[in-house]
Amino acid sequence: MKHLDIGEVAQRSGVPASTLRYYDEKGLIASTGRQGLRRLFDPGVLERLALIALGRAAGFSLDEIARMFGADGQPRIDRLMLTAKADELDRTIRSLSAMRDGLRHAAVCRAPSHMECPTFRRILGAAASGAIGGRRKKALK
Repeated sequence: MKHLDIGEVAQRSGVPASTLRYYDEKGLIASTGRQGLRRLFDPGVLERLALIALGRAAGFSLDEIARMFGADGQPRIDRLMLTAKADELDRTIRSLSAMRDGLRHAAVCRAPSHMECPTFRRILGAAASGAIGGRRKKALK
């Protein structure tokens, strides 16, 4: 089986060589050796990089993604973690949908100014409280 050098992996995966080196240092991927100064990788690294890209697109951190692989490098995806991330995405979608709808309303509102529009005032209040926009106030302990 022919090993791929870091340049080939970067070209085939679309992941910059600097990111590949970082992933290698974090243990997300593993080089199999070197050819001169260039790291070599097993061709299976391309599938692993696709899984990492999917995890990143879904909003998982690199540490969370690292936990999705067993010691043998095979995927060991925790279904509860997937469910929790799906639930988090549902909350984000609801919040973004409410923001979108409010912005569309504000764009066509007939009130003399946005500050006189009851819908816009509700959006403003929700933003100030952290209920929308991804910012939640932490409870003091």
